[in-house]
Amino acid sequence: MNSKLVRIAKDTNFYLNKFLNKQNNSELISAMKYGLFPGGKKIRSKILIDIGSLLSIEYKTLIAIGAAVECIHAYSLIHDDLPCMDNDKIRRGKPSTHIKFGESTAVLAGNSLLTMAFEILTNPALKVSEKIKINLIQKLSECSGHLGIAGGQYLDLSYEKKKVSKKKIIDMEIKKTGKLFSFCCVAPAIIKKKNLKEIKFFENIGSDIGLLFQIADDLIDFKGNSKIAGKKTGKDQKKGKATLISLLGYGNAIKYCNKIISDINNDLKKYGSNSKNIKETLDYILNRNK
Repeated sequence: MNSKLVRIAKDTNFYLNKFLNKQNNSELISAMKYGLFPGGKKIRSKILIDIGSLLSIEYKTLIAIGAAVECIHAYSLIHDDLPCMDNDKIRRGKPSTHIKFGESTAVLAGNSLLTMAFEILTNPALKVSEKIKINLIQKLSECSGHLGIAGGQYLDLSYEKKKVSKKKIIDMEIKKTGKLFSFCCVAPAIIKKKNLKEIKFFENIGSDIGLLFQIADDLIDFKGNSKIAGKKTGKDQKKGKATLISLLGYGNAIKYCNKIISDINNDLKKYGSNSKNIKETLDYILNRNK
């Protein structure tokens, strides 16, 4: 599993580096690169490649789309860490982008990564038809804005220190984290020109994977070690964050995760042994320690 992740991370970073180095230089490039590299484990790209392999999509195409996803993810982390948001000083084991470069530069670097994701999707190097590119851009826009990441972060902040229902917490976590995973699962279906029913099927699987990822992330915050996690842990409780752990308790949250994994594996049974990779990734998401 780890060797596959390492390969995907290496190939994605290579693609992003090459893409950035072809751009005209600007004062923001160094802050953009700082927020983007080394850039975590690329679990979103791994999910994209796992689903892409079920639908026989070319690896090179998936790496390019994964690079766009990683730009969106990096932008969201840079902005989430800002003092006006979650005020986190450490990210991926190093000072957050705003600590290193200042707040205004961090905001602008985040904005630039957000827009660069769409540059990647429109680039001639991505060998899919214009119509498919438009559909990918539409879906990624939807997953990144007020109906997705931005809307989820807004809810996350507004729920602090409040009693929030399970339904509302799940809705918030699907927007904040699930929507980007949803895009990773649906992009291969868009490339294969699947019908609306199948698009919805993959979207739902992505939302569930995102929810699993978010709960696993909250479990790390609850019990994890800051040094191993590469970010401050124990902060959700201090801030009174609305999480499924605060609502259900630690043990029940793990049971909830196992149920999500079991449901996804059932849904993907029709792909037979081809779904082995995604099974491995789901187990990794729950059992990772950082």
